[in-house]
Amino acid sequence: MSVAHACVDLYQGAVAALVPFFVAERAYSYAAASGIVLAASLLSSVAQPLFGLLTDRWAMPWLLPLGVAAAGAGVAVSGVGGSYPFTLAAVAVSGIGVAAYHPEAARAARVASDGRHTAMGWFALGGNVGFALAPPLVAAVVATWGLRASPLLGLPALAGVALCVAGVRSTTARAVPAPAAAEATGRDDWPAFLRLSGAVVCRSIVFVGLSAFVSLYVRERTGGGEASGTAALCVLYAGGAAGTLAGSRLAERHGRLTVVRRSYGVTLLAVAGVLLVPGWPLYLFVALVSAGLYVPFSLHVTLGQDCLPRRVGTASGVTLGLTVSVGGAAAPAIGALADATSLRIGLLPLLLPPVAAWFLLRGLREPAPDPVAPVAPVKR
Repeated sequence: MSVAHACVDLYQGAVAALVPFFVAERAYSYAAASGIVLAASLLSSVAQPLFGLLTDRWAMPWLLPLGVAAAGAGVAVSGVGGSYPFTLAAVAVSGIGVAAYHPEAARAARVASDGRHTAMGWFALGGNVGFALAPPLVAAVVATWGLRASPLLGLPALAGVALCVAGVRSTTARAVPAPAAAEATGRDDWPAFLRLSGAVVCRSIVFVGLSAFVSLYVRERTGGGEASGTAALCVLYAGGAAGTLAGSRLAERHGRLTVVRRSYGVTLLAVAGVLLVPGWPLYLFVALVSAGLYVPFSLHVTLGQDCLPRRVGTASGVTLGLTVSVGGAAAPAIGALADATSLRIGLLPLLLPPVAAWFLLRGLREPAPDPVAPVAPVKR
């Protein structure tokens, strides 16, 4: 499941990695380029909770291979059509595929991991690895053959579909998890979940905003070429691997909410460093931003599931989906401000979300973990 997660999240990272090439080959403005990110993320953010509601009522393992296939197909054709509406439609299809995959995958991973923070950290790590692999893959294909070679980017989806099909068959042959609402014995804490969701949105704004523009920003600030921008995006994504595993281990020692709150303090300082420090030290602060954003990544998911033990699919769709989706709604505003002023000034508002997230989580209590019920036998 972790490797399949890498395959589907590769396509979320690929959309941001394609932005500099759309700007270079098609002369898109910052606002137009950010619209591409919005097209992929907005539909994903809206659709994931809806898919979560469905998976709370019925186990839908077939969504896993279908989601990976749609995510890969959308990105694969995004560079083929020359029109802007076609490109928006293609990345929107990819976003819907991502939305279909995550709630059911997170629910199944919760059962497979018995609710352990470290095990869920490994599942989240798969997604982070996919993000990290996206920039070098896109650079290798598109920088060599141009946007017309984007169909080659669909190849990892084939591996993801095969892994998901094998996993679904294995699960069906043994047992399938009953719907989350039937498993849970605790009570849903909606006020706590809404505050947590607000913090997830704040994290998402910073992550998607930097994902969309850090490549262009680093090239501008350092005077480097495409390689320097791609390297910065790799650092932003790759740092998440260490951050995710560190977050799950730190949570076992210090508590999830303590770790999450402190990570937002680190994120604030790191974003300030990205905006103020010139030259190659920028990469160090990009790495620090990555750590600050990814330490709470899997913790958001388990906290949300424990806040809504009767609606695990919904909680997964909101926390895991919004983490990488809703921030896309802020990307066009950042792009428009950058067009009117400069890219550096356009990124200044990203200092505010970490502060808002810290205040939303202040005073929030650690929810009691809900025991994960054993799987129900398959009806034949």
